Amino acid sequence: MKFDNSYARLPQRFYVRQSPVAVANPDLIRVNRPLAEYLGIDTGWLESEAGVQVIGGNRLPDGADPIATVYAGHQFGSWNPRLGDGRAILLGEVIAADDQRYDIQLKGSGLTPFSRGGDGRAPLGPILREYIVSEAMAALGIPTSRTLAAVTTGESVYREQKLAGGVLARVAKSHIRIGTLQFFASVNDNDGLKLLVEHVIARHYPEHIEAENSALALLQQVMHRQASLIARWQGTGFIHGVMNTDNMLLSGETIDHGPCAFMDVYDSAAVYSSIDHGGRYAYRNQPAIAHWNLACLAQTLMPLLAPAAEAAGEIAQQTLDEFPALYLQEYLGVLRHKLGLSTAQQDDETLIPDFLDLLESNRCDFTLAFRRLSELAAGDAPAQPLFEFPESFRPWLTRWRERCTRESINATQRHAQMTTINPALIPRNHLVEAAIERAYADDYSLFHRLTERLTRPFDYAPGDADLATPPQPDQIVRQTFCGT
Repeated sequence: MKFDNSYARLPQRFYVRQSPVAVANPDLIRVNRPLAEYLGIDTGWLESEAGVQVIGGNRLPDGADPIATVYAGHQFGSWNPRLGDGRAILLGEVIAADDQRYDIQLKGSGLTPFSRGGDGRAPLGPILREYIVSEAMAALGIPTSRTLAAVTTGESVYREQKLAGGVLARVAKSHIRIGTLQFFASVNDNDGLKLLVEHVIARHYPEHIEAENSALALLQQVMHRQASLIARWQGTGFIHGVMNTDNMLLSGETIDHGPCAFMDVYDSAAVYSSIDHGGRYAYRNQPAIAHWNLACLAQTLMPLLAPAAEAAGEIAQQTLDEFPALYLQEYLGVLRHKLGLSTAQQDDETLIPDFLDLLESNRCDFTLAFRRLSELAAGDAPAQPLFEFPESFRPWLTRWRERCTRESINATQRHAQMTTINPALIPRNHLVEAAIERAYADDYSLFHRLTERLTRPFDYAPGDADLATPPQPDQIVRQTFCGT
């Protein structure tokens, strides 16, 4: 790993220097070879005993400058003034083939000063879930943190029961969160706040480095990326589960895949996270929560938006007021493409919700319903489709076909477009849970199959039927869990 650690060059109040805590006997589960190569990391070394020791936290690679970063955040709407990396260590940053800077972070790497009574470790299950889901999301084209490698630790962790432990090497464009800025604002460290804004602009939004108002430029750019990100979540039926401000990255990537899930049956009120008792982060609430989190960001930036509080408040409010329309534009764009439409027309704003209402009232599978539309667009449906629309969809399908005739693209082009945005395969909850259960019994075959096959979610062959099929009633997963 060739490190260039810009965050560790910031003042020490941004982090605590902290090495990973060694584990008993790290053993390799999997290395993400394509990602390693993209990052310029030697895959042979990463898969060797030396590389496994690094991922396990038992050895530091040359050039690493391990730190645990400090941040705050609103967790389920409640303010926590001091959080920080309680079970993660940022080894450092590498420059990839695209000349972008990427963090390499170990998750489950032991106690830090921010552990808040936790053990700093991670059970194997959440490690495998994050590996499967993060790589599937990347293949679906959703901005996300990614997984470089995972190991077992040879140690047990204790939750409701004794479980095998694991460590995951996570990759992100950075781990700087809304909550990172919130921490410095909460302690009235305006110098630290300004320094962090400048760092984020230079790292993620360099085209705005000469902006007259850097704080405003940052708020606007983060808002645009969040609108695009949440629209993509909604378009794939993804439910994050813990949209706390400390889990919202300023880079616009998805992070913290612990209690996340992809819907099977379409349910706008769907909640999977075991800790979301009130449904705050339900599927249908995600756009509004993103807006709420952005309001927290705007409040944090107030001292830098304008010298006078009243003027700063007006700038913040005017900017935030743009989010609903911005999100709707992104969302309608995603859904239009899923329906095979390349232009915006007025009746789309009823065509789209009417389709979703039918999905919900008929308890249809979200993923397979859109995939079936892709097949119908081609005109030559497979002999044994994975899904058929109930009779109640007939009037809507007639409207959709008529709407398609008002497009300039032909059926072949429409089918090609739709099959690049409507996946046949997603990380089905019951399959992810089955892979985890087998892994606890030392059988990683399903984990490897899922991880490999989900890198091509838009392709489908008859041999994939068991991965594409929704769960049977006794397989339905109703709750997902984080690893703390």
